[in-house]
Amino acid sequence: MYIETKKRSLIKGISWRFFATSTTIIIVYLFFGRLDLAIAAGILESFAKIFLYFFHERAWQKIKFGKQRIEPFNLWFTGLPSSGKSTLADAVFIELQKNDIPLERIDSKDIRDLIPDVGFERKERHRHLTRVGHLIKTLQNNSVSSVSSFVSPYKESRQAINEMTTNYVEVYVKANLDTCKKRDIKGLYKKAESGELKNFTGISDVYEEPESPHIIIDSDTESIADATSKIVQFIKKSYMP
Repeated sequence: MYIETKKRSLIKGISWRFFATSTTIIIVYLFFGRLDLAIAAGILESFAKIFLYFFHERAWQKIKFGKQRIEPFNLWFTGLPSSGKSTLADAVFIELQKNDIPLERIDSKDIRDLIPDVGFERKERHRHLTRVGHLIKTLQNNSVSSVSSFVSPYKESRQAINEMTTNYVEVYVKANLDTCKKRDIKGLYKKAESGELKNFTGISDVYEEPESPHIIIDSDTESIADATSKIVQFIKKSYMP
């Protein structure tokens, strides 16, 4: 990633002013044939445009016409383990970034790595997700939207996130349990079935399906590209007019 330094911006401004003033001098000289008059016109034009641009910009800053604030949204992906939540959320995040809006990507694995001692029992999971809700709320207070992917198996946890944040958009990534097992390259489902992993969603713990999600993606049949396009269009239509 590259960012433009102040020094580079300053040099670009000076070079643009040099070419613009040179153009004015050449035009005046061609019309009147006097180099002294052409140089004087170029210098006067430069100072006049600098001051006019300054006052023009200051005036437009006070005009609200054409300004529209993008309200931060919380795009929340939920579904069984290995249903495709993270893969789809990553793709959506990349597409939304192209719109040059303040945006953060939050994934359950990253948060678990930061807070490794959080358990998987219902109360612990709910408490953990409310912490995530506070994080998203803080981001939104600073006008930053979020794309989050969590199994979030319980209705009360998703409802809590909904109430804690604004513009909550729930995306249910639906997948058949057998499909999730086939996609599970880490072998977590097998460990859960053998009893090695406790409170594993879909095997030894319940997944409470969303009753009225904003978007349902059937990852058994829908491609990543089609699902990404559907979600991005929903966000653009709802929050990015």
